[in-house]
Amino acid sequence: MSTLMVTELGKEFRTSAETLRVLDGLNLQMERGENLAIVGPSGCGKSTLLYILGTLDTPTTGQVTLDGVNPFSLGPTELAKFRNHSIGFVFQDHHLLPQLSVIENVLIPAMATGKPTAEAVERAKQLISDVGLSERVDHLPGQLSGGERQRVAVARALLNRPLLLLADEPTGNLDAANTQRVAELLFELPKREDAMLIIVTHSDWLAGKAQRCLKLADRRL
Repeated sequence: MSTLMVTELGKEFRTSAETLRVLDGLNLQMERGENLAIVGPSGCGKSTLLYILGTLDTPTTGQVTLDGVNPFSLGPTELAKFRNHSIGFVFQDHHLLPQLSVIENVLIPAMATGKPTAEAVERAKQLISDVGLSERVDHLPGQLSGGERQRVAVARALLNRPLLLLADEPTGNLDAANTQRVAELLFELPKREDAMLIIVTHSDWLAGKAQRCLKLADRRL
């Protein structure tokens, strides 16, 4: 059974003048360990789709199940817990908290349930090492380069061993060298942990690294 199933997904935005349909009858299946790139022109609904898959937005029609769970059937508290443990996010802008150190930023997902456990701290240190920043553990984001900050964001997204990692233009603000480094980490680390990865990107180079590449056009994949 597929670990991620999207069935006849639709999304509408209603304005005073009209109803704008962004996604229509969209279907997708993914298994653990797979990665996928989604490409398409600006404004075609790629980020909207990613936000729905990440449960940050709700579909108008259709269904999403992750590991057999329909997250949109959960109450607010259960949904927040599900999202924190099952889904990781990497955005174009790293969204690190400037007043927190590297390790504190990576530990943010573990802080949702109180003080991080010793196991979570060890996990954070290992991920920071995996992304090549062991010597930056106590640095603040302002003391890091753009590429380093994005690598911290990748480590943070993986802290709770999510089933699904979503990346929205993760290399959009990076130079060529950092794009390559972040891309290597995005494809290597989730696969090692048998997670699924979906990347939305304008970069043909990054999309070409994925096992599958789908184009979002005319509201469908």
